[in-house]
Parts: sequence; C-alpha cells; structure tokens
Amino acid sequence: MNKFIKDFKKFRPLLGELIKKDIKLKYRSSVLGVLWTLLEPLLTMIVLTLVFSNLLGRGDDNFPVYILCGRLLYSFFSNGTKVALKSVRKHGSMIAKVYVPKYMYPLSSVISNYIMFLISLIVLVGVIIFEGVPITWYLLEALVPLALGFILTLGVGILLSALNVFFRDLEYLWTVVMMLIMYTCAIFYKVDSLKNVANEWIFKCNPLYSLIVLFRDAVFGRSFANDMYHVWFSLIFSFAVLIVGVLVFWRKQDKFILYV
Repeated sequence: MNKFIKDFKKFRPLLGELIKKDIKLKYRSSVLGVLWTLLEPLLTMIVLTLVFSNLLGRGDDNFPVYILCGRLLYSFFSNGTKVALKSVRKHGSMIAKVYVPKYMYPLSSVISNYIMFLISLIVLVGVIIFEGVPITWYLLEALVPLALGFILTLGVGILLSALNVFFRDLEYLWTVVMMLIMYTCAIFYKVDSLKNVANEWIFKCNPLYSLIVLFRDAVFGRSFANDMYHVWFSLIFSFAVLIVGVLVFWRKQDKFILYV
C-alpha cells in the first residue's frame, strides 16, 4: 500500500497529462471541439423524443428529461469502458520503454470521460429549467448515482483493460454486450409501460439501470429511500467489480509487456 501511494504521488502529474491528452485527442478533428459534448446529448434527446414521445411517452410532459437522464449516464459508461478497454494496448510502446504504473492508463481514460460527462450535465440542467421540472432538495441525492457511476465504470474499465491484453476479440464482444446493456437500461421507454412487466427482473439485474433509476428519482424530486433495492444493488455491484478489476489487473500487469 505504501508503494502504491508513493507511486501515485510520483506519477500524479503524468496522470494529469494523460487526462488532458485524452480530451484533446477526442476533439482534435472536431470543428466544434468541446462544444460537441453539449450538442450531442441535446440532439440525441430531440431525436429520441420525436420518435418515442407518441409511442411510449404519451401524457408525460417531462419525457425529454426522462430520456436525457438515462442517455447521459449510459453514454458515460459506454464511452468510459470502451476507451479504458483499449488503454493498455494503446500505450504498449510506452510500457515497453519506461516504467509507469500501468493502472494510470485506464484510470486516466475513465477520468477524462467523466469530466466530459460532468460538462454535459449542463445540458440536463438547461432542459430541466426549460421543461419546468421543479428543482427540489432531492436533487442532491443525484450525487450518489453519479459517484457510483464513476466507480462502476472504473471497475469495469480496469477489468476489461487487463483482459483485452490477452483476448483481443474482447473489443468486439464488448460492443455487443453494450447493446444488450443499452436495451435493458430503459433509456427511451418506461419499464411499467411494457406489456409483460413480470420481466422486470431482467432490468433489475443491470446495475446501470439501477443507477439511472436513482438519478431520475433525484431529478424528478423523489427520494430513493422508498426503494433501497437499487441503492444497495448498485452500491454492492460497483464496489465488487472495482475490487475484482483491481485484483485481476494487479495479478496480470507483469505479463502485459509480453503481449502488448
């Protein structure tokens, strides 16, 4: 533990540079730059609202806010894990030349995406005000799913980054898995609007869905104290996958140089 703390303090400036580099590279060829972080979720929300409002959101005046809450959290998890998955192999040449704590690469990838995610929340605030959604003290509870979302993404990202060194097809498999996760997050529809609500257990097995439910409850002024299942499930799952990810990464990191 002492060695970990010393290494982290020593290479903390490098972590900052890696984060800056990830953000700059992401928008290097973009004319709008960071502004696209605000436009992309807004445009996606408009399209999804136009398509699904008459099908699944009839009678719900706050349907755009409902969509945006789910879309933002899902996009962060999706982008964060995909970038973290490739992070170790991407820096293979650096790993072979100089010593750098290898966890810096997936960590910087997740943090850079989290920063962009936090910036994109500006759009959500604007839509909340535009739609006239009442702002209550329960909005402070949104900090819980936001924090757990970072822990969940970091844990999955670290685990995937280690496994991807040895199983390179994981990049393609994870794309398919993310599609499954998306459809079980209820981003653009409500679970209780489905014909067979008995299959709700499928959604409850998705920790990202639980985080989205908690986030929506906070935004719409509902305390999640009345439904502690989503709190405990997302909490336990997020920390469990983080612990597993760190252990796998720590045990496999010495072999990375042989495969990158």
